[in-house]
Amino acid sequence: MCSAIQTGEPEGVLTATLDRMSQILGTFSIALDANMSSLDERIATRVRELRAAAGPSLEALAARSGVSRSMISLIERGESGATAVVLEKLATALGLTLAALFEKPHAGGARTAPSPLARAAEQPPWRDPASGYVRRDVSPAGWPVPFQIVDVHFPAGRRVTYDTAARSPVVHQQVWAIEGRIELSHGEDRHRLVEGDCFALLLDRPVGFYNPTRKPARYAVVLTATGVNA
Repeated sequence: MCSAIQTGEPEGVLTATLDRMSQILGTFSIALDANMSSLDERIATRVRELRAAAGPSLEALAARSGVSRSMISLIERGESGATAVVLEKLATALGLTLAALFEKPHAGGARTAPSPLARAAEQPPWRDPASGYVRRDVSPAGWPVPFQIVDVHFPAGRRVTYDTAARSPVVHQQVWAIEGRIELSHGEDRHRLVEGDCFALLLDRPVGFYNPTRKPARYAVVLTATGVNA
């Protein structure tokens, strides 16, 4: 004979708690989707202005990056939510790094002076459509310091690999594991990072991140101010 599981809480309290959790998750999902739409528009503008500044045509950028001309055109019009891997290919071809594509566009009116303080509300999250990882650029936008910080939440069992290459100037990066476990590949080298571990590398070869566990992982990326791959 089966008996009910005793939770120590009245059924009504449990139901209310579950309903509240569902509302919170729903609110977070709506907010994330809104931020994603805003960031996709920002990325579209940034890719357009960075390509214009660097000079390559759509055809030339496609040849350099390995991303099709039609896909680049969709990204620049804000009609495609590109994955982190595709954006990394474009950044590499432009001689930049992934974080440069998330910066506020320079065009469209006068720019406000940068502030040394970045409130949490000013750090919109972006979710990679392929792996589901969520990143936030934590550092104050435009503030003249020689490094940047990116906060990454990485889902259980997911993987992302960047076919990155050397840039000029050289970009240094450090990955600091905050929660859970992450397996990091740097070229042919493999490293397992657990809470508190930190690994330093150059962005000069392919870099991969993999969460082999059943729990989400979190890590921070600290890098030279020229860009990031996170």
